[in-house]
Amino acid sequence: MSKNDGADETRKSSASGRLTRYAKVSTTMGGLAARLAGEKYLGIGIKRDKHAIQLTQALGNLKGPLLKVAQLLSTIPQALPQEYAQELQKLQADAPPMGWPFVRRRMAAELGRDWQNKFKSFEKDAAAAASLGQVHKAVTLNEENVACKLQYPDMESAVAADLKQLKLIFRIFQKYDNAISPEEIYKEISERLYEELDYRREARHQRLYAYMLRNENTVHVPDVLDELSTGRLLTSVWHDGAKILDFKIAPQETRDALAMNLFRAWYIPLYNYGIIHGDPHPGNYTVQKDLSINLLDFGCIRIFPPRFVAGVIMLYRALQNDNEEMAAQAYRNWGFENLTKELIDVLNIWARFLYSPILEDKKRPIGELGETVYGRDVASKVHKELRNIGGLKVPREFVFMDRAALGMGSIFLHLQAQVNWFRIFNDLIADFSLETLAETQKDVLGRFGLELPDAA
Repeated sequence: MSKNDGADETRKSSASGRLTRYAKVSTTMGGLAARLAGEKYLGIGIKRDKHAIQLTQALGNLKGPLLKVAQLLSTIPQALPQEYAQELQKLQADAPPMGWPFVRRRMAAELGRDWQNKFKSFEKDAAAAASLGQVHKAVTLNEENVACKLQYPDMESAVAADLKQLKLIFRIFQKYDNAISPEEIYKEISERLYEELDYRREARHQRLYAYMLRNENTVHVPDVLDELSTGRLLTSVWHDGAKILDFKIAPQETRDALAMNLFRAWYIPLYNYGIIHGDPHPGNYTVQKDLSINLLDFGCIRIFPPRFVAGVIMLYRALQNDNEEMAAQAYRNWGFENLTKELIDVLNIWARFLYSPILEDKKRPIGELGETVYGRDVASKVHKELRNIGGLKVPREFVFMDRAALGMGSIFLHLQAQVNWFRIFNDLIADFSLETLAETQKDVLGRFGLELPDAA
């Protein structure tokens, strides 16, 4: 049997195994549907915590886009019942890497049969592996250390199949609990996930971030090597750095400096250009010896219309001045509809939690480091109140903003940084102008061949 035949057999085996694992997820979800129906209509109690563990185990075995979706859902407050969100939070993106024969075949498909002649060296073992692809360290003919991010095969069809599973999960949960309508959440996740498969788009995102942060000497964005990149292979300069969570026990001054650098890396693009890094996973940030930050992985980038960013600042002012009408206008800017006084009051519970660090003019941590997911207790209270008033349709644009803010806050929390968030935030927005943002954003998006999402 030839090597290609062997690779084909491996691929078929993988597809067969994937179908088996899908069946396990579907069976698990089907069992949940029956139990939820019994609980709702017949008064039969179910042990949702036990079932959540079963579902997590089924998803964990899947090791693909659905795993990435599950991790994402666990960080979107109120998207899923608390028991499930807490279990899904435990999932790790540690998909087993492709073996060397498979890597050689994939690299040949992207760069041609002579691809190895384009590198001085290429490490056979992956430096990192995740749900959509893996990274190999290599050295170019010009003696430059690079990271080659290689996408797993057939990811587009895998994403399509996984999104069908996600729709099933949402449909079942919505029948049981109407506190949050998942329709727009599903659309937003779908669009962002498909975007992550396009490495040419990610390369544009990466150059965009290098441009937006060009004046920040505490943040580094790796340069892209076009000649060694394709739609499914992204080659960038390799930046050495330690894991950011390795600094959890560093001196307070060090942790505070890291938090400040990360804050600027995340918020300067938002308030100056209306753009966020939508995947604030700790693995996407590494730390150089001078405590500057390496910003990595630009697959999930969210571009907001200027009105949305203006709404962020408007809501801040509304909370400062206890102005209900201004808060309502901010929520409308974000796309919330059918706003009643009751709904605004519930939304304000969540808003005060998110904004609390920047409402006090003093050094303070982001929050308390507890055993639950950051924000989960407040989210549970909001979820209960939303259910009482008939539910809420979450706007698409809100999904990743909320998720990213929580993810960033969680990192600050782990660092136990003590910073005057009020002052650095107010310094950042001091010269904010909706008109200036609109003009700047239009220019920068045109410069890098990007545009606002359709929903914007």
